[in-house]
Amino acid sequence: MTDPFGFLHTARSPVPPRPAEERLGDWREVYAGQVLLPLVSAQANRCMDCGVPFCHGACPLGNLIPEWNAYAARGDWRAASERLHATNNFPEFTGRLCPAPCEDACVLALEGAPVTIKNVEQAIADHAWDSGYVGAAPPGRHSGRSVAVVGSGPAGLAAAQQLTRAGHTVVVYERDDRIGGLLRYGIPAFKMEKSHLERRIAQMREEGTVFRAGCDVGGAVDAAELRRRHDAVVVAVGAGQGRELDVGGRALGGVHQAMEYLVCANRVGEGDAPEPGITAEGRRVVVVGGGDTGSDCVGTALRQGASSVVQIDINPEPGSERAGHEPWPVYPKVYRISHAHEEARGRQGADPRLFALATLRFEGDARGRVRALHLTRVEPRDRSPVPGTEQVVEAELVLLALGFSGPERGGGLERQLGLVRDGRGTFARDAAFAALGADGVFVAGDAGRGQSLVVWAIAEGRAAAAAVDRYLVGRTELAAPVRADDRPLTA
Repeated sequence: MTDPFGFLHTARSPVPPRPAEERLGDWREVYAGQVLLPLVSAQANRCMDCGVPFCHGACPLGNLIPEWNAYAARGDWRAASERLHATNNFPEFTGRLCPAPCEDACVLALEGAPVTIKNVEQAIADHAWDSGYVGAAPPGRHSGRSVAVVGSGPAGLAAAQQLTRAGHTVVVYERDDRIGGLLRYGIPAFKMEKSHLERRIAQMREEGTVFRAGCDVGGAVDAAELRRRHDAVVVAVGAGQGRELDVGGRALGGVHQAMEYLVCANRVGEGDAPEPGITAEGRRVVVVGGGDTGSDCVGTALRQGASSVVQIDINPEPGSERAGHEPWPVYPKVYRISHAHEEARGRQGADPRLFALATLRFEGDARGRVRALHLTRVEPRDRSPVPGTEQVVEAELVLLALGFSGPERGGGLERQLGLVRDGRGTFARDAAFAALGADGVFVAGDAGRGQSLVVWAIAEGRAAAAAVDRYLVGRTELAAPVRADDRPLTA
């Protein structure tokens, strides 16, 4: 175990990011080159190895956090990596992209200084790759069964790796020209450089997973035929149907869904084009939506050279302390500053976010392009407009980051596999991830859960793989960390 008094003589000290102005000059990760192992070891030593580690309950993967903290504190990075990978296929993804509800559930969070679990996780994962501790793990035998995985985001990749290691022949079908789903084209490189994705894909190929990019299942590739060719199908297509803003002026030029914009920026990073099809360069940008996707748009717009960036959040500004209805260890809605917000503050001198505002309409110019948003303050409880509070914000590019409402509509996948939607717009399934009314078809990740965190996607991919393995051979030794109907801890 770690030093039981470590938290008393060592203060919480997160790994510092690169200076904001420095990172705004490139697309490298915020923490590129910043993680120092001695600092991480000292922080891991603050873990108390609690009798009841609430950090476990806050993480759907069931990560063995006190165990790998103890190994990291002693500098046994190989053992730390083994414990980390025991529950998580891709810890370098989660260490970068997860908002770390485990830290808010840490017992030390009661005093406001939890263990820097996210930093420790990333450091272990990265050091494991650098030291050659992470290798391919091909199966010792093959089952003679084949599985199609449709979608190559974190849920699809996790399911594919687990099923390949269980001995099944797995083929991953991806509509885009490259493997990775949102990890490839939705997540900006300053949050996770694509090299981390590439080496996992290379590992999976070495283990035997087959990848087919440019395959639009439900379109050019008939999903029903795919089901006949394979013994089972895992649908992990994500929840890419962006929510709309049905107000006047929506059809004006310069108003785009956030994912359209982020994909364009990521394609430039992949070398597909010298310039993005949608750019913020020299423009006044307004991002509508206060979540992580909106923050990603803010960081991207700043790097493209936007003249100004404003982010509109319909929710009231949260407080700095937990509300009474969100007690520890629940992940609270508190005032948080993302790295993109920090960058905007440094560039513009103020937080780019405006809270408790809703869009009434868009105003256009003579060319049919957006020139301004008309906003109103809203009541916190029901979001109804407050009379007499209308204001105007100038804009030359508007990005809608309002969340997602389930898998994309209009393709043939749903009809050809016989999938049905539930009341939330996601694909209906039972608690064991089996699609309702479609034998041998399983649904994993955001396609069934709805928009969620990367840790939930990986947990669902692992659990769905266990369900598929059981369906194919009658039993399974694969881990199943969650059920399809599990939800995050709430009060």
